[in-house]
Amino acid sequence: MPIQLLPSELVDQIAAGEVVERPASIVKELVENSLDAGATRIEVDVEEGGIALVRVRDDGRGIGAAELELAIQRHATSKIATLEDLASVRSLGFRGEALPSIGSISRLRIVTRPGEVAQAAEILVEGGVVTAVRPAALPGGTLVEVRDVFFNVPARRKFLRSVSTELSHVVRLVERCALARFDVAFRLRSGSRVLLDLPVAETPAGQRARIAEVMGAEFAASCLELAHQAGPVSLSGWIGQPEAARAQSDHQYFYVNGRTVRDRLLANAARLGYRDVLYHGRQPAYLLYLDLDPQLVDVNAHPQKLELRFRDGRQIHDFVMRTIARTLGVPAGSQAPPTAMPGGLPSGPGRSAAPMKAAPSPSSSPPRLTSGRGEGRSGTLFDAAGEVPWSATTWAVAEAAAGVVEAAAPSAAPLPAEGLGTAIAQLHGIYVLAQSAQGLVLVDAHAAHERVLYEKLKREFGGTPASQALLEPVVVELRPHEAEVLEAAFADFAAAGFELDTLAPGRIAVRRVPALLGQADVAGVVREVVRDVLAEEGAHHLEATAHRLLGSLACRSAIHAGRRLGLPEMNALLRQMEQTERAGQCNHGRPTWTVLSMAQLDQLFLRGR
Repeated sequence: MPIQLLPSELVDQIAAGEVVERPASIVKELVENSLDAGATRIEVDVEEGGIALVRVRDDGRGIGAAELELAIQRHATSKIATLEDLASVRSLGFRGEALPSIGSISRLRIVTRPGEVAQAAEILVEGGVVTAVRPAALPGGTLVEVRDVFFNVPARRKFLRSVSTELSHVVRLVERCALARFDVAFRLRSGSRVLLDLPVAETPAGQRARIAEVMGAEFAASCLELAHQAGPVSLSGWIGQPEAARAQSDHQYFYVNGRTVRDRLLANAARLGYRDVLYHGRQPAYLLYLDLDPQLVDVNAHPQKLELRFRDGRQIHDFVMRTIARTLGVPAGSQAPPTAMPGGLPSGPGRSAAPMKAAPSPSSSPPRLTSGRGEGRSGTLFDAAGEVPWSATTWAVAEAAAGVVEAAAPSAAPLPAEGLGTAIAQLHGIYVLAQSAQGLVLVDAHAAHERVLYEKLKREFGGTPASQALLEPVVVELRPHEAEVLEAAFADFAAAGFELDTLAPGRIAVRRVPALLGQADVAGVVREVVRDVLAEEGAHHLEATAHRLLGSLACRSAIHAGRRLGLPEMNALLRQMEQTERAGQCNHGRPTWTVLSMAQLDQLFLRGR
């Protein structure tokens, strides 16, 4: 076949294959157009999961009749005009492909009326065939109807799923849009059923109500607010407590300059922000808004604009990871732990109780919840006071270091009634029981001590740790690739108090160990660290080997079940927990403490009835 230009209809259908994957893709493009048009209310109607009908109605600016025919031509857009515009785009759409692509594989009807025009205009497109613009009736804004998706491309239509599956994708899409813009009202109907009805939510209470509608009341009630800025980059939103982690990642929402994304770099940064506090295999829930100078990010890297390219991905990754980690790094007793079910009996992780003493907020300013139209800066960056200039290559590290809080030694002051209270007993050599103003506090001594030791080891890492030489070296047998991983981490082991050398391929000699390790299984600790590092191979993981090593040392050295503690020892542990970051979970993500409030105890024993 000779080289030839493709017909415009075929070109549109090829483009539609990238833009329109399923009915939810149509909803996405049309809703984003409505948001770009300044709509404050968007109504979405679908039939048969959007296969038979997708209708989007908004109260935005509308399109003039003279421009309506041009609007359905490929690469026709009002969002950008030059290459410089593309480099700093903030609108959700900008390619001018959505309407012609949709019109090429469906029966498309657009009715629109700008506010200052007396008469609405209408245009029809059926399988790429356009009819002339004609007068129509519409109070204002724009109405777009898309019927019989893929009616002229049966090969694509047969790949659509069931009506219920397609409808679920539409619901998820509208929910994502609703969480991106609290200043816009959304309504979604399927036939005569109203699936979502979300009014404008510009007050904190309204925002929490919308979050509860989409992400569940449990998340909305227990999530932590987050707001932090460094130079031209800010991160705000809400993150779920580690105890409320889920089996699936369906409650992870990330927005960049108001655009919903599924970016692997940002997802990895969020996951590492929960490092050491999340139980293995569980997924955190979060709703985060990253706002930055648009020149620092390329949004034209994916056909559906779901993935991004950052000019300095490493700094963005570290900024997100450290901000989340610092927000989670509150001492024990500063916020409500996982606690009781409605019946008043204690449950496992994932339940919330009456709040204890309020934790200090990571920022006094509330997170920005709209799409974020503020202008960022590039070039020289400044600290929060606007005085000290920071190099553009070091801002992420500098802002993170400024937030580090050193844990103090246990206080000799009188024991507090707030926080974790005063120890009164130990149960079966495992749990510490304490009384506080809130009620009965229960602490897993091993898990709590493990976290305290781990944070202490991290602070002291890189100094001169106490260590002891072994009378006979311990030889660790490893597979060749495992030995290579260990040899690459000799410096981390040395900083923690180990002395290692290679005897032969796959044979490592341990000649000195940290004094904290005592008589523990040295070979087991080494193998455990190597196995954990290999499990995360390929992930961006700052100081991965060092953290795994220190975590293993803390676990092996912490108080073990069956050890009887005196009241002074128990109270010392409680005070250390109150001064230790992330003390609500051990290094493996298990909760370290919980509380039975006085109200729950009264309910348990039927007091007052």
